[in-house]
Amino acid sequence: MFSISCDDSLNATIGRNVRVTNISIEAHEMHVMALEARDCYNASGSIEFNNSTWFRAGKFTISTTKNQFTVLGCDTTGIIRWEKNEKIYSTGCRSQCNDLSTAVNGSCSGVGCCSVEFPDGLGNYNVSVFSFENHTNVWNFNPCGYAFIVKKGKFNFSTDYLQKREVRERRPMVLDWAIGEETCEKARRKPNFACHEDQNSDCHDAKTRSGYQCKCRQGYQGNPYLPHGCQDINECDNATLNKCERAEDCENTEGDHICLCPKWYHGDGTKDGGGCAPDFVLMIQIAIGTGVGFISLLVLSSWVYFVLKKRKIVKLREKFFQQNGGLILHQRLGQQEGSTETVKIFTVDELQKATKNYDESRIIGRGGFGTVYKGFLADNKIVAIKKSKIEDENQIEQFINEIVVLSQINHRHVVKLLGCCLETQVPLLVYEFVPNGTLFKHIHQESNASTFPWETRLRIAAETAEAIWYLHSAASIPIIHRDVKSTNILLDDDFTAKVSDFGTSRLVPRNQTQLATVVQGTLGYLDPEYLQTNQLTEKSDVYSFGVVLVELLTGKEALSFARSEEQRSLAMYFISSIKEERLLEILENHIVAEGNKEQIQQFVELARRCLAVKGDERPTMREVAMELEGIRKMQKHLWVNMVANSEEVEHLLGETCEANKYGESSSTITTGYHHSMNDHGTYALGDGR
Repeated sequence: MFSISCDDSLNATIGRNVRVTNISIEAHEMHVMALEARDCYNASGSIEFNNSTWFRAGKFTISTTKNQFTVLGCDTTGIIRWEKNEKIYSTGCRSQCNDLSTAVNGSCSGVGCCSVEFPDGLGNYNVSVFSFENHTNVWNFNPCGYAFIVKKGKFNFSTDYLQKREVRERRPMVLDWAIGEETCEKARRKPNFACHEDQNSDCHDAKTRSGYQCKCRQGYQGNPYLPHGCQDINECDNATLNKCERAEDCENTEGDHICLCPKWYHGDGTKDGGGCAPDFVLMIQIAIGTGVGFISLLVLSSWVYFVLKKRKIVKLREKFFQQNGGLILHQRLGQQEGSTETVKIFTVDELQKATKNYDESRIIGRGGFGTVYKGFLADNKIVAIKKSKIEDENQIEQFINEIVVLSQINHRHVVKLLGCCLETQVPLLVYEFVPNGTLFKHIHQESNASTFPWETRLRIAAETAEAIWYLHSAASIPIIHRDVKSTNILLDDDFTAKVSDFGTSRLVPRNQTQLATVVQGTLGYLDPEYLQTNQLTEKSDVYSFGVVLVELLTGKEALSFARSEEQRSLAMYFISSIKEERLLEILENHIVAEGNKEQIQQFVELARRCLAVKGDERPTMREVAMELEGIRKMQKHLWVNMVANSEEVEHLLGETCEANKYGESSSTITTGYHHSMNDHGTYALGDGR
């Protein structure tokens, strides 16, 4: 903290004999007027005045880049002394001349005037002046010598300065200031850190002294030491601050501006760029050969460019590796002593080579969280490489923890995480390759659906339930998948199910049963209770899995805007079909033809319970998995000659089967529905008529 007393007089001073003229927050400078040192002699060589100058800057330092030490006189030596680390240092210069004609106005090269630089960090100094011959040979035109520190550009030598002056003059001088004695890195850890870095202010270590300085970012101005002190500069209001060709085409943005072009014009709209040109005007530039010399220069420039670019890429990869938690991951892996399931850290080059530099032909899937490529590693192993779209630098350690946990998941129905690459801006994840595509493809594409029998569908449902149950309970840390859907269930060569895509998954601490999160997932599969409360639980996965069960039964997509409004949501359509005793009309024909009546009834009942609006009314994934395994073991009774005749259907399924009665309410929350189902039971598969 600095104390300064200001008034309107010319005598407002700080410290002793120092007059303050300006304080700059932006430049971190204080401009002062400091007294000069002098010595004067009479005609006989006796000294009349000898005034040295002491300057104590306190917590300020004298700027070496903005000031210089200057000595005036024709028989004058000026010395500046300072103390550092309990030692005395000094520098100075000597100015001489025989008569006024040898001194040149505007020149300070040692004849009548000399100047010298001084080192950084001066806080206190002493300036003194003396003469070797007491000015006896030059007294008639130069009886006095002077020395002072002055701001560069503020003193222009003239022979008039060699005359005697009765009053000592003050010279403008620049002082530097900064906050404290610590660097930005250390100061950030303290509660009294002065910079508001979350409000367009940055911290910079002082260059010529200790301490730190707060500065507004590019495109902002104001006082960086005040909350919200740095305000956006409207570059469009000042032609010197924007680069737009026309003022009316300038659009101010936060911290910057952009240049637009009028309608029917194109270009960058800038003065020093291409400006704006009519779209129908074709600008053709013809390159002219310039000879061997130019080509040689071009080759050399290209070589230098590629060398520098390669170095930059290497440094950028190292930066991303540390930024993405590479060191933390190495540490975590080092702590897994005796573990055989460890994640491999791949390099960028390995994965670029594996995917032919992410060639379009290698894309095997796209989603809201990234693109998946098919890759061939050096050992000819086929893998799936996920290139995500999302980054969150604030959750690097959590990301690394999840990588370690997921790498230890070893279940035959969960896609295995093999490793990752941390040398890119967004980490790449490497999974085992599952060749037969997604469950969605096999049940929704007409060419596949008819050849996808009920027995296979039932087995895939049971395998998927077993995998999700494993994630919820058997994994080292419980995992809620949060995006269970048919596109995230992959099938291998034997149509064995494998759960994939943990892009939105969350690890659940052992002592918690729910997590408060921002709602994420896929429309048509989202748990309505999760939508309303933002409370993510394992039962949210149960609901999504229930939608998958209905997809397996009906062959219909979870959400389709091609269907009527009441049928748009498959879950809602399924529940209403049960309630209205017309379930048969939405089941796949070949499932009804080949399936077992008891199996399908139990399957329908299980799906209904999974789709309960209240999570407490849904079964756990353990119960779902066990029930599906039990359904698989039931004796099959083939449905034969199933026709759209309600009497035959009722006779075949049992006339006593009735649809349960239950309340229903609805509201529009993202997916546009929620409903309530409480009672368990069996359902007649009527024809809906």
